[in-house]
Amino acid sequence: MERRLVGWLPRRVPVVLVAVAVAQAVLVVVQADALARAVAGLDARLLIVVGAAVAGRAVLAWVGSDVAGRAAAQVKARLRTALLARPSAGAGGARVTLLTRGLDAVDPFFAGYVPQLVAACVVPPVVLARLGAADWVSAVVVAVTVPLVPVFGALVGARTAQWTGRQWGLLRRLGGHFRDVVAGLSTLRAFGRAGHQSVVVRRLAEEHRRATMGALRVAFLSSLVVELVCSLSVALVAVPVGLRLMEGRLELAKGLLVLLLAPEVYAPLRALGSRFHASAEGVAVAGEVFGVLDASAAAQGGRPVPRREVGGAPEIVLEEVTVRYPGADRPALAGVSLRVAPGERVAVTGPSGAGKSTLLAVLAGLVVPESGRVLVDGVPLEEMDVAQWRSRLGWVPQRPHLFAASVADNIRLGVPDADAGQVRAAACAAGAEEFIEALPEGYATVLGEGGAGLSAGQRQRLAIARAFVTRAPVMLLDEPTARLDVRSEGLLVQAVRRLLEGRSAVMVAHRPALLGAADRVVRLVDGRLVSDASPAAGTGASEGTAAA
Repeated sequence: MERRLVGWLPRRVPVVLVAVAVAQAVLVVVQADALARAVAGLDARLLIVVGAAVAGRAVLAWVGSDVAGRAAAQVKARLRTALLARPSAGAGGARVTLLTRGLDAVDPFFAGYVPQLVAACVVPPVVLARLGAADWVSAVVVAVTVPLVPVFGALVGARTAQWTGRQWGLLRRLGGHFRDVVAGLSTLRAFGRAGHQSVVVRRLAEEHRRATMGALRVAFLSSLVVELVCSLSVALVAVPVGLRLMEGRLELAKGLLVLLLAPEVYAPLRALGSRFHASAEGVAVAGEVFGVLDASAAAQGGRPVPRREVGGAPEIVLEEVTVRYPGADRPALAGVSLRVAPGERVAVTGPSGAGKSTLLAVLAGLVVPESGRVLVDGVPLEEMDVAQWRSRLGWVPQRPHLFAASVADNIRLGVPDADAGQVRAAACAAGAEEFIEALPEGYATVLGEGGAGLSAGQRQRLAIARAFVTRAPVMLLDEPTARLDVRSEGLLVQAVRRLLEGRSAVMVAHRPALLGAADRVVRLVDGRLVSDASPAAGTGASEGTAAA
């Protein structure tokens, strides 16, 4: 995962970091050599060289940090852009956490771990080479003990990665749940469930706290192990050097040089351990980010959507489709099998929570079934290019969202390059032309956010017009006549009938007028298909349900 994350860096960044590390290694040797000779020979002029080397190392450290920091910002921007360009498989709150706090955790990886990793690969060999030239005995001791540092660090680091992954998972869950609770706070208060959710948030926060403390304990253990190994290794060099100096078998300048260089061999490795723990959360986040990107890329790289030579309406078949949401006691859909013939209009009825909206989400490719499959003209939906499939879908929701833009721009939302003639034709077919022309500036009238100023029926007719513009061969409608008065419902049903001509359609409906526009009515109860009848039978069932 680390290698793939580094692959997102601009190409010049690794080159700059390597150059900085080489220069730092050279300055380390120059500084130690000048300081040893200055102390041994009591030559104060060499302290100028020492000061220049220290200043040079400080400048190089600043350059490396600046380059790495800028690279981190670029990579985060690219990852956020890539995520926003793809539909998220998770809940809204979890996606927000991933895009904000999650990707911010990548900073320590690029700004700290990557530069330190380069330094750990470059500095020790250069310093060890100079150490060998000064005293080969000490160089052998250092060369033998240096590999112990990454070995022990890796042993503890594997445990750290496991704890950090768990910590990030809990943080994502906490952030997503908290965001969703805040979004639905008014509803929770209305139903007296705000207190219960505060308990849930407190429990999630406590789980995250325990995971964080566990990760910190492992991190401190790793630091202790690395520091202990480094200290013992330096001692194995320093004690013999001190004895040889006392016996006169080693020159003072060489002895001081060895004592100054030996810790510098281990220093980058010690710092690398702490940087690794600081970046572990970022690596865990990167794993999830790449999982989302890979899943989206696989979906976009699927088989082309089959197109019929005669007529564009496809055959859609659901085979034993089961959908279960995380944490749910029962499946939203349980073994649903349904065939929609080319050009057939199927209405779906049933009580609230029966799985009607989930069925539409499965057909739109927004929800992946736990088992079973969806076939479009015999081709499994999961093997298709999802973006291409959705381009063949028209969507009319129960509460369409209208943006703070002109009426024309709201209608051409799905086809931005639609001309004025296409927009007018769609509005006329949807029965919306009369009230649009009555607006102050007609099609150029800028609507308020959410369609403020329009009635529910007018907003629905604009949604129908959007679907007309797409000219999609498959239509999905989610109770478009809900909350409408009788007159608005009649106008909308007429528009729906025109919209569905020659198209395959699945529509969630309860009211008799809309059921009359269907060729066939199916009924869902507790996620199961319990009946398949004519529109008249479906109307009766719907009325019975309403009466109950």
